[in-house]
Amino acid sequence: MSRRSGILEFAVLGLLREAPMHGYELRKRLNTSLGIFRAFSYGTLYPCLKTLVASGWLIEEPGSAPEDALAASLAGRRAKIVYRLTAEGKEHFEELLSHTGPDAWEDEHFAARFAFFGQTEREVRMRVLEGRRSRLEERLEKMRASLARTRERLDDYTLELQRHGMESVEREVRWLNELIESERAGRDQRSGPDAPEGAAQQDNDSGETGGLPRHGGSTRPDPSDDTAK
Repeated sequence: MSRRSGILEFAVLGLLREAPMHGYELRKRLNTSLGIFRAFSYGTLYPCLKTLVASGWLIEEPGSAPEDALAASLAGRRAKIVYRLTAEGKEHFEELLSHTGPDAWEDEHFAARFAFFGQTEREVRMRVLEGRRSRLEERLEKMRASLARTRERLDDYTLELQRHGMESVEREVRWLNELIESERAGRDQRSGPDAPEGAAQQDNDSGETGGLPRHGGSTRPDPSDDTAK
């Protein structure tokens, strides 16, 4: 399985965990909610759905409205198929959510993981955020070293492009720092001496987002933004 198809399968399972959908709804949600899938097609989605059905993680059901099925039959069209997550599919998605290895820190995979942070336990979120920050700090160090070596050979426009790329990575690192501090503050608040007994464990089990930073009118970098890669 390619990394791209693995990310798509993860996103499909995550969306169907929220509610059953047919293919058109899924494609729309992937396009609008997850920016990393802006340019993919039905030709990519449907093989993915068939693979998930064959794995036992999804089942196909006819559309829920009988009149829609009847209208489709009279018009000579196939009724829309609704895809529903199975118990095995939910278990598999929860297992994927718990992964915190290097793949979860990469650009596209991190964007997909972040989109489902509301369903992810706090400690897992922390490890993914810290891993992503570490990966970007490594990237930033390499970019600075490369710029220092080649600065004299670059024209003004190429030099400006290099600086723009560095600023984008620096901006995402600052954003990650804010998220990590907010997660820590929420965890400390839940587990403090005045917290109700069992509150911290209950928070981890529920995957509540807790204290995300509030920024008034400022904008956060999009993890799928090409300039941050």
